[in-house]
Amino acid sequence: MFRSKRFLATLMLVAGTSAAKAQATAPEAIVTPVMTKPLDDYPGKEETMLVVEYPPGAQDPVHRHHAHGFIYVLEGSIVMQVKGGKAVTLTPGQTFYEGPNDIHTVGRNASQTKPAKFLVLLLKDKGAPVLVTEK
Repeated sequence: MFRSKRFLATLMLVAGTSAAKAQATAPEAIVTPVMTKPLDDYPGKEETMLVVEYPPGAQDPVHRHHAHGFIYVLEGSIVMQVKGGKAVTLTPGQTFYEGPNDIHTVGRNASQTKPAKFLVLLLKDKGAPVLVTEK
């Protein structure tokens, strides 16, 4: 009985380590800043525009933006979800919104073989980070 429990514990440890390695080697998103501009009509606020490219299989960590985030898909297909919402798969021309208090639980390329690209517009506090990872 003791051997079975020890074997099971070892198997779980190996499986967990393998999963962590697979996630650690997943390709990362390529983020290209396009522009940042203070919003004079809204003191202390700015807009930041980014182009995000997901290589095949890429995914984001769980995060938030502390901003209003507007996403517009340019190429490929992406999956987006915020905590408490449903996962949606988006294709070129489709949009997604995240609020300042949303936790972005899923952000990934829907394809393991084709890249995806989307435009992000963030309305945020001036100088605030674009992304804050959650634990």
